[in-house]
Amino acid sequence: MTDLPPDLIDRRALDRHRARAARAPALFLHEAAATEIRERLKEVNRPFTHAAVVAPFSKIWDEFGQVVADAEVLDLARGRYDLTIHALALHWSADPVGQLIQCRRALRPDGLCIAVLFGGQTLHELRAALAEAETALTGGLSPRVAPMGEIRDLGALLQRAGFALPVADALTTSAEYSDLAHLARDLRAMGETNVLTGRLRRFSNRALFERAQTIYAQRFPGRDGRITATFEMIFLTGWAPGPNQPKPLRPGSAQARLADALGTAEIDPNKA
Repeated sequence: MTDLPPDLIDRRALDRHRARAARAPALFLHEAAATEIRERLKEVNRPFTHAAVVAPFSKIWDEFGQVVADAEVLDLARGRYDLTIHALALHWSADPVGQLIQCRRALRPDGLCIAVLFGGQTLHELRAALAEAETALTGGLSPRVAPMGEIRDLGALLQRAGFALPVADALTTSAEYSDLAHLARDLRAMGETNVLTGRLRRFSNRALFERAQTIYAQRFPGRDGRITATFEMIFLTGWAPGPNQPKPLRPGSAQARLADALGTAEIDPNKA
């Protein structure tokens, strides 16, 4: 994932959609992400006493620590925290590396950062159905679903942001809906509807969604006539550099041969 163009996302629309969603939010994906982070923190086996969470909704996340608003400039004091969590908001940032750098700078040495965001497999069924339907009806495509990064690209963001011991992994889940309208209602309640600057500013033809519904149901059927939607959550984990962290060995400093450790004969490639 590369940094998004600064004008790709309409932040004012994003704020409006989140404010609307906050009145009756659908937070099952936030709950799943919070449960996963809770388990990961148990495995770290060390206490965290000063934590901050960057999140679009304070509900659920306030159990971890101070919740700060998702904004391009984060309200995080430098060097104050031993844990920062970026919770399902980074995929909307025009500068994801900058967001992670702000999280790192807010950490004390050897502090932990966990970021969770939606990955490239998220809503792949919806993308495919809408693209096929719109191409068939209009001969073109409109911006409808924001681009999301693949895990290898997202993992590289941690290194670019200066984190030590970076790790990226994915958790994929799915949900079933009665139809496309049901999915759209849930996305609105998540605050995850289309806020691309280049989105259409008029209502789409009803025939588009009827055709997309037919394609969706045929290609991605669920149980009992329902449809399936995939949500991929990418977890990025990195540590603020600290004096007690493991350091890579200097090239050429090994004291034992790999062949001896593996119990095999070493082959000279120049004689092979």
